[in-house]
Amino acid sequence: MGNIPASLGNLSSLESLYLPRNNLSGSIPEALGDLIRIREIALGLNWLSGSIPRAILNCTSLAVLDVTENQLQGSLPTDIGFTLPNLEFFGISYNQFSGPIPPSISNATNLVELETGLNNLSGGVPFLENLHKLQRLLFSANHLGSGGPHDLSFLCSLGNATGLKMLRIEDNSFGGIMPDCLSNFSTTLTDLATGENPTFGEMPRGIGNLVNLTRLLMHSNGLSGGVPSNIGNLRNLVVLNLRNNKLSGVIPSSLGNLEKLTVATLKGNSFEGIIPSNLSKCQNLIALDLSHNNLSGTIPPEVVGLSSLSAHLSLSRNHLTGVLPFEVGNLKLLAYLDVSGNMLRDKIPASLGNCEGLLVLEMQDNLFHGFIPQSISSLRSIEELDLSHNNLSGEIPKFLEAFDFLRILNLSYNDFEGMLPIEGIFKNMSATFVIGNDKLCGGMPEFQLPKCSFSASQTKKFAHKMQLPIFIFLGFLSVALVLASLYLYRLKRKRESVSTSSLNVSYRTIVQVTDNFSSEKLIGVGGFGCVYKGILHENGNIVAIKVLNLLHRGALKSFIDECEAVRNIRHRNLLKVLTVCSGVDYQGNDFKALVYEYMVNGSLEDWLHPYPRHDEGIGCTKKLNFVQRINVAIDVASALDYLHHQCQRSMVHCDLKPSNVLLDAEMVGHVGDFGLAKFLLNTSSDASANQMSSAGVRGTVGYAAPEYAMGSDISREGDVYSYGVLLEMFTGFSPTNEMFKDNYSICNFVAAAVPERVLEITDDILLQERESCMSPGGPLYGHCKTKDIIQESLATLYEIGLACSVVAPRERVSITEVAVQLRLIRNKLYASGFHG
Repeated sequence: MGNIPASLGNLSSLESLYLPRNNLSGSIPEALGDLIRIREIALGLNWLSGSIPRAILNCTSLAVLDVTENQLQGSLPTDIGFTLPNLEFFGISYNQFSGPIPPSISNATNLVELETGLNNLSGGVPFLENLHKLQRLLFSANHLGSGGPHDLSFLCSLGNATGLKMLRIEDNSFGGIMPDCLSNFSTTLTDLATGENPTFGEMPRGIGNLVNLTRLLMHSNGLSGGVPSNIGNLRNLVVLNLRNNKLSGVIPSSLGNLEKLTVATLKGNSFEGIIPSNLSKCQNLIALDLSHNNLSGTIPPEVVGLSSLSAHLSLSRNHLTGVLPFEVGNLKLLAYLDVSGNMLRDKIPASLGNCEGLLVLEMQDNLFHGFIPQSISSLRSIEELDLSHNNLSGEIPKFLEAFDFLRILNLSYNDFEGMLPIEGIFKNMSATFVIGNDKLCGGMPEFQLPKCSFSASQTKKFAHKMQLPIFIFLGFLSVALVLASLYLYRLKRKRESVSTSSLNVSYRTIVQVTDNFSSEKLIGVGGFGCVYKGILHENGNIVAIKVLNLLHRGALKSFIDECEAVRNIRHRNLLKVLTVCSGVDYQGNDFKALVYEYMVNGSLEDWLHPYPRHDEGIGCTKKLNFVQRINVAIDVASALDYLHHQCQRSMVHCDLKPSNVLLDAEMVGHVGDFGLAKFLLNTSSDASANQMSSAGVRGTVGYAAPEYAMGSDISREGDVYSYGVLLEMFTGFSPTNEMFKDNYSICNFVAAAVPERVLEITDDILLQERESCMSPGGPLYGHCKTKDIIQESLATLYEIGLACSVVAPRERVSITEVAVQLRLIRNKLYASGFHG
């Protein structure tokens, strides 16, 4: 923290100055230009302002100059390539530099990496023919180019850069035709991004020459013509994005050769013809978007049944005909399915009920007819369901009332009849749409449907039809009462001697409780197995059962570690393991399962990020208010404080993240999943005292402490870092959001806004709550005339998060201190009259 001392300029023998990620502010001292032997100056990821001193840009010995991600401004000197002839790395990305790229940069012939992305640079790009050693060229997100026909001519000057690996020029103002010389780039090129520029013309015919490409991003250009068939030569391609162009012709069948492809986006073009069936060969594909084209013919069963699809499948707004193939049921993990705006007919396939991971299902504007199949009742995670503008008939199924997460239901313009349900989503007129179904009646008064009435003949027929079921029901009821009395008597006696913690659950019991591992009981899928909901017959407790997939590497070790970890821990904010099952299944295979308390409100992840983000935007029904989020933050801090300092054997969780924080009926947070937890040998916070190295302790990307990636031992400070990343509780942004890349993290995002601009980075739900509280009649109206207690609390919360997530482990705040500070914030809110 603080400024860079000018006295560093007196270190005349200094060759390397490495100060990234230190929260440094102020300007770069001119005195650094006096370091005549300096070879490396690395000042990235700080808060430095002003410009780069001219004296530094005259240090001819300088090989590395990295000021990435600061707040620097100014323009680059016209003679920079002459004054820094030995430059190998030049990084100024994520700053506010303006003006042109000087032509003299080509004189720095030793340049390996030239990174100027996310600035305000403008003008044309000079020829770079002398940069033979160049490997990375990043010009992304500037104002380069003028929209003119020769803007991209500089690309052809890169032909001599035979080791070029990354070329990113997206999000600029480059015009003209995409030059064919792109095809002649080195086969070492792995990343090519030209998207979001006003370029036009055809894709380079020789694009297939770039055989080592892993990412090809040419979206939102003006590309026309067909996709070259030799694109099938790019067998290392992982991401292909050609959306929002003017491409036409057929989708080349050679795409089926791209066996490593995981994301393919061809949305918003003019492709015609059929969907190539050999796309099914792309066995790693998780997202496929062919929407908004002119495709015709039927949907290939092989493609719609590609089980790897788990994130996104959109075939909407085409001219597809025929049926939705039965094979759609193979997409058990798919989150988003959109086949709307086609001419699909026949009934909705019952197999769709197998797609239990679906969060969004859009089938509107087709020709589907018949009833909504009963199997759809399995889609218990669904949040958006649109079946409007079809020919569906029959009654609206009552099972839709039980869809707890459903936030939008559109059944408009069909031929549904009978009584409109009144529970669940049907209570909310703003979320339920049934207009255009003239035979519906009843429902909530707000729908203004006619009252349901039955004729005398219908009533008599209904009564006669119900006589037999009533007699049968009464008979069963009598028997059930007798059996219930016996059961309750036995249960009372059993409870005197059997407690939950002493249950010995067998494989047979697990099979019975989960209905033979029925998909209807499945409530989650984790890294080492599946989680089912069930009721233990011994005591009637509702439980969550994690069944380990022992074929997964590390699953058995995770089971053993978790059993050891939870054996002696007891705390109100830790998820309680009731019992375990360790035996064999009916085939003689090893079987392991853990039985937990069931948390009715799911995980914190469910509340913060209830479904995947996609191009058309997102929404959320579940809402945690400000005080609830603070309470959960306190619960998690209390759990960590117990593990770190109050256990008989101190413990490190090693995998703290929102999906491992479970919420009970009272919204109390419970930390769970101790599969990666490790004991510490003593109570010292010294990381060297840990039981074992964290080599192999990976945690989760975005939450794991950075030192773990470098082989450091596990420590309490690692958990504290993960806790700091829970800043997402208040920003609403996951640390793995696509905006956080290239060393730009959620911590950098927050640090740039604290303390003056905290409202700009805060979750919109909390801002709406703040506005409501500050309005006349709100609980904070009088108080906020002089002081905004919510804004002040947010600033303190973010500062706590940043104090937890500093890069140096020993500089992180203690979790005990975090818990104390959070309670002070909550008490201050309560004292001001704010209770959420």
